[in-house]
Formats: sequence, structure tokens, C-alpha cells
Amino acid sequence: MIRVAIVGTGNIAHMHMEGLLTFPERCKVVALCDIYPEKAEAMKKKYGLDCEVFNDHRAMLASGVNIDLVHVCTPPYVHCEIAVNSMNAGCNVVVEKPMATCLAECDEMLEAEERNHVTMACIAQNRFRNSIYKLKKTADSGLAGKICLAQVESAWWRGHCYYDLWWRGTWEKEGGGPTLNHAVHHIDMLNWLEGRLPKEVMALLTNVMHDNAEVEDLSLACLRYEDGSLAQITSSVVHHGEEQGITLQCADARISAPWEVKAEVSQGNGFPKPEGNAELIEKLETYYREIPDLVYEGHTGEIDDVLTALETGGRPLITGVDGKRTVEVITAIYLSGFSGQKVMLPIQKEDPGYTFEGILKNAVHFYEKTTSVENFEEEKITLGNYQ
Repeated sequence: MIRVAIVGTGNIAHMHMEGLLTFPERCKVVALCDIYPEKAEAMKKKYGLDCEVFNDHRAMLASGVNIDLVHVCTPPYVHCEIAVNSMNAGCNVVVEKPMATCLAECDEMLEAEERNHVTMACIAQNRFRNSIYKLKKTADSGLAGKICLAQVESAWWRGHCYYDLWWRGTWEKEGGGPTLNHAVHHIDMLNWLEGRLPKEVMALLTNVMHDNAEVEDLSLACLRYEDGSLAQITSSVVHHGEEQGITLQCADARISAPWEVKAEVSQGNGFPKPEGNAELIEKLETYYREIPDLVYEGHTGEIDDVLTALETGGRPLITGVDGKRTVEVITAIYLSGFSGQKVMLPIQKEDPGYTFEGILKNAVHFYEKTTSVENFEEEKITLGNYQ
């Protein structure tokens, strides 16, 4: 039985809780922690838990409560501190997205994992969506040919009051806007699908709808890989409809999530035949249909994977190394957006964006935050349109 603590009991923590409660024979929640302990008490009551409640993660770790696994569900600026302290106490860790606010923190977390001989996983639950999982399998089959262009639409919509919450909309506390906190999902998927990082990044940042936030609410980025192929990423909280997806324009076909396939074949003059490549389309459709569905999707799927790794001594699908790679691409987008210049990867320790202090020093403040709400009422949140 794996004994679990959750630190941070806001909206996303409920997705973790529901995933954990799916496996009562494998894990048990023994502690909840929040700087607002009344929120933790409310969660304890809602789920009928027999657990301890704390208002400080350090007190929780020193309490004597036996904890095997800590889920970090707090704002990004304290992910590193809580994760490192937990690992130093001998606990395994699951860290919500984004892994950290900068690469220096990612490296500190990875060092703590290795030094303490524990396991750290990073949340990127959309790899555990059938549409994304099957797209990856199909791309890896080689049937569509090499990826020439990946088009990523991280399209979300958030009302003006979204950034009234005290920690949101500031570079210091949230670490960025939708590029860091929303597109993190799609950038992880992109890295996974490509199996590599780009060599250079160009980006534009803006804030067009939220004058109560310092950070961007829209960014566009172009990535170039070693072989000359490209990717484009839209990161937004201004898109009505939240129509999200990933399209892979491959050498022989286009495949995408939500699932769709197109394949052209040339006429003698180089223009496409009207009927397309029907044979390849059917092969791809058949291959996709025959991939078995995942048993569990979303957070539940990733929690199942983490529990299995701890039970078997294996590694989770999404490790700290994966989390750092995603932060590296995001950092490059920000540095390019701040400077208007191309940014080369990998980012080195001496580069200005390696540390959080360097990011804060170079960050563009689109507006100054003037409104601050301590807590929102618990209401439904959206986690993306995945089919």
C-alpha cells in the first residue's frame, strides 16, 4: 500500500484525488496540506478521508506520518522547494505541470531525485489520452513518413477575472502566462511525438485581453530542428471555443489529434490527384483503429503508471528529464519573445534564462497587476478538448 500526501488542494488536486481513489487497493491518502487549511479540511470531508491535515509541507514531512509519495499541486513558484524537501525526506514525488519555473530549479530537483534514490514523475496527463497515445503510436509506425511540420494549437479561453487570483498573472508567482501554464501540455506532447528538442526558437508574445496580468495571454512560436523540419506553437487563453489539437504534416500523409488523416499523391505535373492516396489513407486508418484503447485516461492513467513504477521498481513514463525538456522549450520561447531574437538550444547554465532571477530580470511586463483575490469559489474547470 502506497501512502500518499497531497500538497495544495486547489482545483487540479481534485483530479489527483479522483485518480488516487480509483486504486484503493494500491494507495491511500494519509495527509493533505494547504496554506489555507480550511481548503484541505473541505477536501477531506468531501472525499470522506481518514487523514491528517497540515498548513505547511515542512511540518507535514516532520510530523511522523508515514508518507511514500507526495503529489505537489501548488502554484509553480514553490514546486521546486516542496519537491526537493519531500525527496530529501525520502519521499517519491509527483509534480504538477509545469515542473518548475526555470531550468536551474529543474536541475536542483533532478539532483535531489538522484541523491535520495527516489522517483520523481511530472504530470503531463494528456499523453494518457487515447487520441494522443494513438497519434504517437501511428507516427512511430513510419507509415506517414518523417515529420516535416508539427502544428500545435494550445487554444484556451479564460475570462478577465481569471487573473484576479493573487498568484496568477505575475512573473514571480505564476512564472508566465499560457505558454508556461497551458501550452506546457502540448509542448510535452510535441517533444514526445518528435522524440527530440529543436535547435532554435523564434517567438512573439503579447497580452490582448487581460490588463490585470503582467504576463502574456497569447504567444506564437516557430521551432527549427536539426534536419530543417519545423514546428509552430500557438499558446493562448483568448481562443473562444478552446479548439485544441496537434497536426503532423509528414512526408507521406497528414495525421492529427483529434484524429484525421489526409494523404496526397502526385500527378505528372506535381499537383495532387483529386482522390488522394486512398491506399495509404486506408492503411493509416486501419492501423489507428487497431491500437487498443488505454485502460485509464488523463490523470488517472498517469497515476496508474506512477503507482506501477513504484510497485515494480521501474520508471514512470513521464520523468523529471521530460519535465525539464518541456521547461527548456518554454524558456526559449520566453527569451525569444522578450528579446525579439532567435534563441539556440540547449540553454546553457551561463545563459540569462537558466535561472528564475534571469527570467524575472528580462521579462516583459505587459500590465501591472492591480486586483488580487485570495481564493475563488470551487467551480468546474476545463482541462482541454481531447477526442
